[in-house]
Amino acid sequence: MESPHEYQQAQLLSRIITNVEKLNEAISTLSASLEEISAKNVETELVSQMWKNYQSNVLFHLEATESLEEPV
Repeated sequence: MESPHEYQQAQLLSRIITNVEKLNEAISTLSASLEEISAKNVETELVSQMWKNYQSNVLFHLEATESLEEPV
């Protein structure tokens, strides 16, 4: 005959296992979402870098041609 204490511990262990499985699924979903967001951010990062380079080139050209004026 099982003791009531063992039965209670088995029930608690079962609940813990179920909760850990649900947590694992949620973390897997979160990880997949973060990977998708990261992949989409690559394009934004590329455009940002291109804009920075363009801005740097324009500034260099304006300084080289002495066409740079003070902001109004």
